[in-house]
Amino acid sequence: MTYDALAGYCASKNIDIRFNEPMSKHTSLRIGGPADIAIFPDENTVPEILKILISEHIEYTVVGGGTNILVKDSGIEGAVVFTSNMNTIGQETDTECICVQSGCSLQKVINICVEHGLSGMEGLAGIPGSVGGAIAGNAGSFGCEIKDVVKSVNLLMADGDMKELSASDMGFQYRSAKIPSNSIILSATLSFKKDEPFEIKKRVTEFINEKKSKQPISKPSAGCVFKNQKDISAGRLIDEAGCKGMRIGDIEVSPMHANFFVNNGKGTADDFLRLMDAVSGKVKEKSGIILEPEIRIIGRTS
Repeated sequence: MTYDALAGYCASKNIDIRFNEPMSKHTSLRIGGPADIAIFPDENTVPEILKILISEHIEYTVVGGGTNILVKDSGIEGAVVFTSNMNTIGQETDTECICVQSGCSLQKVINICVEHGLSGMEGLAGIPGSVGGAIAGNAGSFGCEIKDVVKSVNLLMADGDMKELSASDMGFQYRSAKIPSNSIILSATLSFKKDEPFEIKKRVTEFINEKKSKQPISKPSAGCVFKNQKDISAGRLIDEAGCKGMRIGDIEVSPMHANFFVNNGKGTADDFLRLMDAVSGKVKEKSGIILEPEIRIIGRTS
């Protein structure tokens, strides 16, 4: 396996390609060993990139905003395809739908919604990351989930074909969606309801202020570490198990919100994983409940 064909194509199209790229530069936790290759294609070049990756038998991982993921200290084998250059938004004429590429930030979309009087995503205000990542993980907050506004999703399949899935085809569940293996989310059509812009702005501001008062948004984190249980939040379980303020290395269970682990400076993925094990062990001992990770853990297994 060589990277010559990939490097040659990227050079011919002026695509940003980097070798041994530290993932700590691309995750909200500021943690992660090097990716063998990091590629930043746009919507026109990503199909050929995928074709080359598959024909050359190069493993690949797709990353959006780098939130809600933990990259291991050993880094990522193969290529990381970043969607950050796939970030355009287009409003369908005289409709309440917008077409959004997967690399767009959620907050950019929410700002567009405020401007055009489109309601339905206010509860996601303040959530970092990209639209593609939000769809893959069915991001949610304040009783709102991204699935509530998804009309359809456009995918680039591993065989190179484009496929459009309706919201019902996506199999949305709590913090998950059924994304076909090795496919890449290219874009989505989101559907909203009309409302007065100032009313939408008011709700967005209220949600953001509530997040600021309850979550450690000023420190590097990956968002909620564990999934909530049906009848009780993971944060409450962790708090009741006496875990607030627990620390391994520079990774700490936030005293502000127990389901956020913050990086106080030089935290490592190993520290983070060890703290996850320690916290889940205490929760199981206290309540008998086994916590399930909400964050996506990626990287070399050894």
